[in-house]
Parts: sequence; structure tokens; C-alpha cells
Amino acid sequence: MSEMSTEQLVRWRRELHQYPELSNQEFATTQRITGWLQQAGIRLLPLGLKTGVVAEIGHGEPLIALRADIDALPIEEETAHPWKSQHRGVMHACGHDVHTSVMLGVAHRLQQQEKSLPGRVRILFQPAEETFKGAQQLIAAGALKGVQAIFGMHNAPDLPLGTLKTKGGALYANVDRFVIRLHGKGAHAARPHEGIDSIVLGSQIVTALQALPSRVFSSLESVVVSVTRFTAGNTWNVLPQTVELEGTVRTHNNAIREQIPQRIDAIIQGIAAGFGAQAQLDWQPGPPALVNTPGWADFALQLAQESGYRTEVATPQMGGEDFAFYLHHVPGAFVSIGSASEFGLHHPAFDPAEALIGPAVDYFTALAPRALLAVTQTESLAS
Repeated sequence: MSEMSTEQLVRWRRELHQYPELSNQEFATTQRITGWLQQAGIRLLPLGLKTGVVAEIGHGEPLIALRADIDALPIEEETAHPWKSQHRGVMHACGHDVHTSVMLGVAHRLQQQEKSLPGRVRILFQPAEETFKGAQQLIAAGALKGVQAIFGMHNAPDLPLGTLKTKGGALYANVDRFVIRLHGKGAHAARPHEGIDSIVLGSQIVTALQALPSRVFSSLESVVVSVTRFTAGNTWNVLPQTVELEGTVRTHNNAIREQIPQRIDAIIQGIAAGFGAQAQLDWQPGPPALVNTPGWADFALQLAQESGYRTEVATPQMGGEDFAFYLHHVPGAFVSIGSASEFGLHHPAFDPAEALIGPAVDYFTALAPRALLAVTQTESLAS
């Protein structure tokens, strides 16, 4: 990639970084991306999206897709860059501005070689990844129609520059949320026997939930149950009548995932009944586990080696990513590319190295035609 083109992508990345927008509010971001694509004559698909853009390059069959996410987070930025966020309390603290600039570069490069492409490349600039809604919105709008394989990336601040890793099979966990509402009986703190202590009830439930990963399911499975909020009471000398607990469950095993809501409900109902209290579970499923197609993951690693990356076989992690929804419809692979930030994702001082942009553009620009040929020549990668 030419130095000037890389500089332009960095300028675009910094502009996106200065004006971040939250999930499903990416109106100005969408306008910027649309303008930059149209300047190069890249055709856009009329999918009727409120935010987000879907571009397509090439003609005929086959068809593969690439994806970038475009939304930011409700975080006040703490960097000293001249291009730091101009929107108070909103920041690109996950690097979606970097992902977008990479795929903008890929779109422009592929447009220059459109006549020689052995098929079509669809590029999804997806909104609302942080709320795990954007992928489903694009799927519902038809963005995956006809797609035979899909690829995406996330920057990895814990990896050095020039490193790429992925693996076949489960890579990210599912992301499910729960809220537990407990109803006891309020009382004076000096006379707890006259009430039903919902705080003690809630505390026992928090402890009991920790038995799920090691006593209900095999300790060899990856299962995490975390209670992250415990809300109760408003003064020091009154036992509150109600308690609300909130948390998340993560696993790579879909069979376990399907069992967990019933298991949690059985625990809270049993403990609540012992106290003479009432319990209610509000289960809010998020994205499923992200499961890379083994053949496409191997393809992505092999191409990365050829492109000059240091490659690693990734280990599964408990974070979530709504790219998983795409992989439940079509085969493909998601990769991590080193961004060498001192501070991690979602930190107010997160600062990914912009030097990852140029090599990542080169990588995905090379991947697209190779993947088009691969889906034509063999079905083995899709297994």
C-alpha cells in the first residue's frame, strides 16, 4: 500500500475518532463512510439501514463478505492526542475507528482492481456492535444474502504490532445477561426476625451461582457466571424488601448455554422458597459463541504468514463479539491483529497503534480474491 494512501486512512481514522457516535446513533459516521466510498465510485447496496453502510465491489459469482464495526462507547477519553474525542462522554475505546479505516482502505484497493476480481466482495460497515444488535440488523436487511464466506478482524492491544492470531472452532464466548429480582419483607434492622431479609437471600444466591461452573457442569468446560451488580436498600437501619442482582454468563458450549437459564432459575426459586420469599429471573440472551470455520481459520493464518505477519494459534477467550451471528449463517473466520496499546479495550486511555492499518489493508486486500477462488474451487474450507 502506498505511503500516501496509508496517510489518508490515518486521517480518516482520526476524523472518526474525533467524532465518535454510540450504537445505532452513527448518523454522521455513516455519512462520512458513505462519502468516502462514493468518492471512489464504489457502489452501495440500498438496504434501507438507519445507520451503517454496505458496499459491494466486483461482478458475478462467487460472493464473500468483509466486516468492520463503526460504533463507539460511552466513555470519557483520557488521551492527550490532538484528535481525541470532541464528543463529551463518548470515545472509540474499542478501536472500531481503526477497523473502519482498514476496511475503507480495502474497499478502495479492491475497487482499483475490480475488473480482475474473480467475483464480488461485499463490505459491511456495521453499526451497534457494542450493544450486540448490529449484526442481526444487517442480516435482517439482507446483507448476507448470497454470501458464501465472511471475514472480520478486531485489534488486540495485548498483541505486538505485526502479529495476527486466530483458531478454528470456538474463539469468543456467548454473551448472556441476567437480572434477578428478589422480594422479601422489609423490617427494622434491629428486628430482622419480623421480616424476610432479602439481602441475606441475595447473598446466598450469589454464592450458590458460583457452584454452576464447577459443581453442576464439568470443570473442564469453559463456564463463567459473574454477578456484577447487587442493588438493595437506601439507608442503614432498614432491611429492604427487594434486592436486584445483575450479571452475565459466558461459555463456549451451546449445550451448556441452553441449560443455564433453567439451572439459575431452579437455584433462585429453591433458595427463595426456603426464606419464604419470591424470585424472578429475567434472562436476556446476547450473541452466541463465535465459532470459526476450521478450514477458513487455517486459510486466514496461512495467508497471514505469507503476508509477513507473525502468526499464533489463539486460545479461546470469554469476551463476546456479535460477528458470531454471521458465522451462524455462513462459514468464515475472525482474526485478532496486534495493536500494541498500553491500555486495554474499553479503557479511557486506550490508544491503538495506527501502524497496524497499512499491513491490515494489504492482508485483507490479498485475502479477498484468494477467498473468492477458494470458495469456487473447493467445498472443504466450509467444513
